[in-house]
Amino acid sequence: MSEPVGGLSAFGPGKIIVIGEHAAVYGEPVLAGAIAHGVTARAVPGAPGIELSANLEPAQFEALQRAYAAASKGAPLRVRVTSDLPIGVGLGSSAALSVAVARLLLQARGKKFGVPDVLKLAAVMEGEFHGTPSGVDHTTSARGELILYRKGGPTKAVKAKKPLRVVVAQAGVRTATKTTVAGLRERRTRWPKRYKRLFHEIGTLASEGAKAVTRGDLAELGDLMNVNHGLLWAMQLSSERIDAVVRRLRALGAHGAKLTGAGGDGGSVIGLFDDPTDAIERLTADGVQCFESPL
Repeated sequence: MSEPVGGLSAFGPGKIIVIGEHAAVYGEPVLAGAIAHGVTARAVPGAPGIELSANLEPAQFEALQRAYAAASKGAPLRVRVTSDLPIGVGLGSSAALSVAVARLLLQARGKKFGVPDVLKLAAVMEGEFHGTPSGVDHTTSARGELILYRKGGPTKAVKAKKPLRVVVAQAGVRTATKTTVAGLRERRTRWPKRYKRLFHEIGTLASEGAKAVTRGDLAELGDLMNVNHGLLWAMQLSSERIDAVVRRLRALGAHGAKLTGAGGDGGSVIGLFDDPTDAIERLTADGVQCFESPL
């Protein structure tokens, strides 16, 4: 592999939604955190453009090229992207890519920059990937911390009194996010008052979760996660495969476990543990793809 041009490289972490899936779209708060796995962008010799080590479908490849063109504005830079983050399973892979590339492009300009600059440029790429994203994914990645996010409102850092150790486990390939979101939107349009109440309750859980984190009350945070998953299940955002992994994590001692991301047929499940070592070993022995990440 070629060495980075001028040593330029940048990292964008993936993210998990601790509490609050889909709530940001409807103006409610979301508790989200950056994880240890993510995407690295490096400047390499070659013609201007972007290359990704993972195999992409034609539509994905075209979206990547459009996103890079929109953000780079013709910058004479070739970018190679590598990732240890599973793609398309609710861990914010496109946002992590957008943040990593945004940071690299800003470095290449040779001027000082901060998180607002990264957010602005990453949002351009996310817009090409998703049209009108809620903003929670690339905001969490760019800030690299646990946050309470509300679209159009101030984003607050949430400081944990005790270490938050989370297991991220895979529950198989999931339905495309746009399909899951479209079904939810249809139900919300049909029964607006009911779904408004449900999203408000999810937002309340997220706010309570942030307070539990600052108090170091892992038991309460876990219970809030469990309730959140129950609401997501009731809103037809979970599946048998997801629920099976949720039950397994709870049986292995998780304070709470739930889906994270858009949901659907599969994707990622998170569990909050005091010490996840045994759970990781047992899940891995059973062939479940998983990893631990602090928040």
